[in-house]
Amino acid sequence: MTDTASRRQPDRPWLIRTYAGHSTAEASNALYRSNLARGQTGLSVAFDLPTQTGYDSDHVLARGEVGKVGVPVCHLGDMRTLFDQIPLEQMNTSMTINATAPWLLSLYIAVAEEQGADVAKLQGTVQNDLIKEYLSRGTYICPPKPSLKMIGDVAEYCYTHVPKWNPMNVCSYHLQEAGATPEQELAFALATACAVLDELQPRVPPEDFPALCGRISFFVNAGIRFVTEMCKMRAFVDLWDEILQERYGVADPKFRRFRYGVQVNSLGLTEQQPENNVYRILIEMLAVTLSKKARARAVQLPAWNEALGLPRPWDQQWSMRMQQILAYETDLLEFDDLFDGNPAVDRKVEALKDGARAELANIDSMGGAIGAIDYMKSRLVDANADRLGRIERNETVVVGVNRWTEGEPSPLVGEDGGIMVVDPAVEAQQIARLTDWRAARDAAAVDSALSELRRAAAAGENIMPASIACAKAGVTTGEWAQQMRAVHGEFRGPTGVAKAVSNRTEGLEDIRAAVDAVSDRLGRRLRFLVGKPGLDGHSNGAEQIAFRARDCGMEIDYEGIRLTPQQIVEHARNGAHVVGLSILSGSHIPLIEDMMQRMQDEGLGHIPIVVGGIIPDEDARRLTDLGVARVYTPKDFELNEIMKDIVALADPKRVAAE
Repeated sequence: MTDTASRRQPDRPWLIRTYAGHSTAEASNALYRSNLARGQTGLSVAFDLPTQTGYDSDHVLARGEVGKVGVPVCHLGDMRTLFDQIPLEQMNTSMTINATAPWLLSLYIAVAEEQGADVAKLQGTVQNDLIKEYLSRGTYICPPKPSLKMIGDVAEYCYTHVPKWNPMNVCSYHLQEAGATPEQELAFALATACAVLDELQPRVPPEDFPALCGRISFFVNAGIRFVTEMCKMRAFVDLWDEILQERYGVADPKFRRFRYGVQVNSLGLTEQQPENNVYRILIEMLAVTLSKKARARAVQLPAWNEALGLPRPWDQQWSMRMQQILAYETDLLEFDDLFDGNPAVDRKVEALKDGARAELANIDSMGGAIGAIDYMKSRLVDANADRLGRIERNETVVVGVNRWTEGEPSPLVGEDGGIMVVDPAVEAQQIARLTDWRAARDAAAVDSALSELRRAAAAGENIMPASIACAKAGVTTGEWAQQMRAVHGEFRGPTGVAKAVSNRTEGLEDIRAAVDAVSDRLGRRLRFLVGKPGLDGHSNGAEQIAFRARDCGMEIDYEGIRLTPQQIVEHARNGAHVVGLSILSGSHIPLIEDMMQRMQDEGLGHIPIVVGGIIPDEDARRLTDLGVARVYTPKDFELNEIMKDIVALADPKRVAAE
């Protein structure tokens, strides 16, 4: 018998997605249709930060953020344009959206109805995981309990009206980005899922609950330690099955399946020698595809240049081709699970499960995920500090970063810097379209729809019907979110950085002595203000800078994410000696321009400002011209060197010399 004749029918490949969206709905639509024509089999929508955090494009906090990390969607017209000529009834769409998930799903349903689609046939996912937003991503709006209720509203509505839709995608992806160990990633994600199921269980008849459990999906991260990551996915499968069977009594195995999508680790992509990232992405993809038992249902890969800035369409195509080659050219999908019965794999899986169970029991003792948010946040900050410390000490090798740093310049980084840059004019154009939209709609219908939405939210009713009515009436994203803020209030999540001086002093003695000496010359303790202007919620870097500065003996002023430049200036008035700003969303130029001008106007222009983020060289030079004292990018991973710079900038001797 020939090899060809003996082959069994291969499994269907996973959904091939590219996480994409930028500039405008029109530009993103063109990108989606192009990617679909090139073989992408599902859409994965990236929304910009104003859309994610419930602000219209003309809000003060949206300045500089419009269209940068995703597509702006302010109203039904934007959503209509985003999916123009894309038949939603035939599409599988993932929308990475959390605080405004009920709203974006409402807009999607409204557009599908306009297209004549049968809403019951819509397939896709809204991420809709607010708990990890408090821990690691920062796009929350309301406090945890009403946010959990809104997650439940979406799930309950979808179960009845959009039964093929995954209403909640438990997202452990950002937990790993925030430093989670595999055991923490397992436990924190599963604790989140349990909190959601506890919210949902009273909402449906007991006989319907197992099917509702079957609609909960997960979105995970796969890092470079790909054997451990593969074992983590097998552990996820076993633990989810165990929880649904033992805790919730789900008898049917098909409703206990662990269904997940994945984006492999963007945190591990390096600015240095960025071509190495291609190999990292490929190896990480193997972790979620090699084991049939724990294979992802959908995969989206970052592009090689995401540590430099926004990928171009060609970069995204290259990552998509990587998936297609594995799925269609190799024989991977022709075999049963390659790791069943492997004793080394079995041992690792069991060890991960034991560690996760212990952490889950700890979280349960605090009342579950909602009650343990502060605890989980502090654990993530500690774990991330350990991870960075190992890289600094060369205990963890990162090729091109702390070993084998000499290399040829990358030919992939051409004259455009190897990235796509969003035209600054996009923001003004989007605001103009938003203004026109508001002027053209029926104001009375909008007011009536918003009034009903607020009433439903205040009464504890499911907000989805009222949200869909708002979408059809022409309500905007900011107007919808304002009703949620008015009813439930806003929330500021924990920073995970305690103000008390820690006892971590190993290797910091010289810096601590320098802090003491400069503090003596200043006449009081060196005070370092860490701020995150704008809507960027990626706080890991800011937290680690504040954490290390505190360990070095500085007085820290860090209030977390989402501050206006004016709010940071007000904090600077409280005696800051150095101000550090962290911006990873690409909005550094307009925000820093605003910040520098306000500091001058307030008579604080003498305070040195340092900036960190994903900042191209040309932008770094521009920031320096604006008066920024130091610019740090991901290549500046040695935090102690940054601490020495801060101490030197605060030293009165330097000021006197200048």
